[in-house]
Amino acid sequence: MSSPVSASPRPDTLWYTRCPVPTASGIAVQNGWLDQTFASHGIAVTSLRHSADRATRESHFTHTLENSFRQGGNAPAIFARSEGRDTVLIGLQWVPQYEAVLALPGSDIKTVGDLAGRRLALPRRLNDKIDFWRSIGLQGFHNALATAGLTLDDVTLVDLPVVESFVDPIPGQDGSFGPARLVRQHQAELAALLRGEVDAVFAYSVWGVALREQLGAVEVINLAHAEDPALAVNNGQPKTLTVSGGLLREHPDLVDDYLATLVRAADWASRNQDAARRAIARETGSAEHWLDEGTAPDIAARLAISLDAPLVQALTVRKDFLLRHGFIARDVDIGGWIDPRPLERVRARLTALAA
Repeated sequence: MSSPVSASPRPDTLWYTRCPVPTASGIAVQNGWLDQTFASHGIAVTSLRHSADRATRESHFTHTLENSFRQGGNAPAIFARSEGRDTVLIGLQWVPQYEAVLALPGSDIKTVGDLAGRRLALPRRLNDKIDFWRSIGLQGFHNALATAGLTLDDVTLVDLPVVESFVDPIPGQDGSFGPARLVRQHQAELAALLRGEVDAVFAYSVWGVALREQLGAVEVINLAHAEDPALAVNNGQPKTLTVSGGLLREHPDLVDDYLATLVRAADWASRNQDAARRAIARETGSAEHWLDEGTAPDIAARLAISLDAPLVQALTVRKDFLLRHGFIARDVDIGGWIDPRPLERVRARLTALAA
């Protein structure tokens, strides 16, 4: 099955962005497959997060740039849609990530119940349009407390102002908010913990595992191991793949080609797990050693893109949390945001090629 092709002029550039986390996009980019896919069309495929222009970089969070794709954490994608951006959700991906509440070694906090009445660190980024990092910590604490019958009202949330923006350039580095910046995203929480200003922090992904080991911290709970997957819903659970609506309407064939490249990248990763793990470690700015706990031992086999009902439901839970806690100002109709046709066409195409 092929997609209709518009008679309008094709763009000469497609923009992409992905979070520095395990994604099929990261595998495709590192192997040069997106460039190969579009070279025959005479179309350049360019990373917006490496742009010298701040407004272009900020589109990672606002999706204002036309002819662009984004794969990564869901809060910016949901925020952009809630702000009226013309985007379409064409894929979801569930990748386990470390989601833990940590306390200092020697602390009397051993269980979630011990968090009652305690001070929990919550960074507040002052210069980012969507404070996705704060949303990670807040939902992590909310979900952790729920396992002991507690709520956020049973603890004291300590605001930690952070002036640095994710789109600020990093001197001497290529890009503004890649792995080098994320490695230090627990910086405000860690400093407050060591100064005795808070009693516990929320640690996330491969960087959280490294933080636990560096501190010798008490792991109060790791939600990645929760029996109820709803307790693990957060910014990266599930990850979103979105595209500019105009590009999908005018040039669905280009969207299909892009998506097919990602689907093939995920399949390659599952069949070449050692090489894929090395690529994922580079994506996250992490030692490969941390991937087993920071993500999953079989992470390379978990990059598949789908729109399965449980993922859509998980995204709805996440959206509701963001709305309830003021991270987005307007509701988002998740079902109306999704267009399943590109993925359906791609699957039909790849099945036909394999026949």
